[in-house]
Amino acid sequence: MSFLAPRIERIKPSASSMAVRRVRELKASGVDIVGLTTGEPDFGTPDWVKEAAARAMAEEKTKYTNVDGTPDLKRAIQAKFARENGLEYQMDEIMVSNGGKQVIFNAVMATVAAGDEAVIPTPCWVSYPDMVLLAGGTPRLVPCPPEQGFKLTQAALETAIAPRTKWLILNSPCNPSGASYSAAELSGLAEVLRRHPQVHVLTDDIYEHVLYDGRTFATLAQVAPDLKERTLTVNGVSKAYAMTGWRIGYAGGPAPLIKAMIKLQSQSTSNACSISQAAAAAALDGPQEVVRERARLFQERRDMVAALLNAAPGLQCHLPEGAFYVYPSCAGVIGRTTPAGGTIQTDADFVMYLLDAQRVSGLQGDAYLMSPFFRLSFAASLETLREGCRRIREACTALR
Repeated sequence: MSFLAPRIERIKPSASSMAVRRVRELKASGVDIVGLTTGEPDFGTPDWVKEAAARAMAEEKTKYTNVDGTPDLKRAIQAKFARENGLEYQMDEIMVSNGGKQVIFNAVMATVAAGDEAVIPTPCWVSYPDMVLLAGGTPRLVPCPPEQGFKLTQAALETAIAPRTKWLILNSPCNPSGASYSAAELSGLAEVLRRHPQVHVLTDDIYEHVLYDGRTFATLAQVAPDLKERTLTVNGVSKAYAMTGWRIGYAGGPAPLIKAMIKLQSQSTSNACSISQAAAAAALDGPQEVVRERARLFQERRDMVAALLNAAPGLQCHLPEGAFYVYPSCAGVIGRTTPAGGTIQTDADFVMYLLDAQRVSGLQGDAYLMSPFFRLSFAASLETLREGCRRIREACTALR
């Protein structure tokens, strides 16, 4: 009899976390590797945020806090939702967790039972389906190819919804595709959702401030106020403020759901780090120009990387609308032979070929549930990105 519970066999390790770990190991051993797997900004945390953390330590704000977050941070979140999203939440409709990932995990574990389904557009972040599986539910995966901008359509959503559908999980801008839903596109999805009152919506807005080409961000509860009581709006400080290691995520949603999520967190991790909460409050309340400037720099990198990849034989790179990833198709290299005599049969083969032949790390599209694609992060310097793309082009050119 296995010592492990059957639920652990339903899931797999996070592909992105494992890839980042492998890159670190290779670099530590002296390998000249261009690592383009990391899902975090390469910029530093803003100085005023670090100063707020230092003040919190000096003032001995180093004790347990309320499970759902400090009053100061929850007020900052409340103000942020009102200022940037036009959403009004009461304090009992807001909670703070150890990163956006825990917010989503709490929501899924608090609501999904055996037989329940969650509609997940693909490609998608690697953790959504596994969280649903861990809870005993079934991910209903809906392919959203580049021909439709990697976005969920009204018709596809209508087809995917079943009697036991409990959630639609919507990530905009999307990791890995960079697809960003406009207010009009969200309004169209809302029309479908109104016909299915059993379906709640989890909107993962973590890349909200990483948008390109003058786009304006919109979130479902803002666009469709009548669905606000069925919507959990998830966000955090990781991507916008380069605070991935500080581990602060938050959500606004219906009070009964938030209460259940707090109960679950009270029996798992309890509160998020008190110092990180002070820093996050400063980030949300502080000057925002740095966020806009970094988005401008990301756009410059996006444009360069997409152009260079599109010049590589066999690759086709869709221009992302947000986030800091490209998700190129490698269909044109499938079936080709490497200089060592191997055959590229899958996107995983291609990613391994890049790592072995050119020391460039990316992530296979299979991890994001759409093949044959691969994900590269452009959260790196222009010099690093140029070198990475040069190596990728050289690797593609060498295929026969």
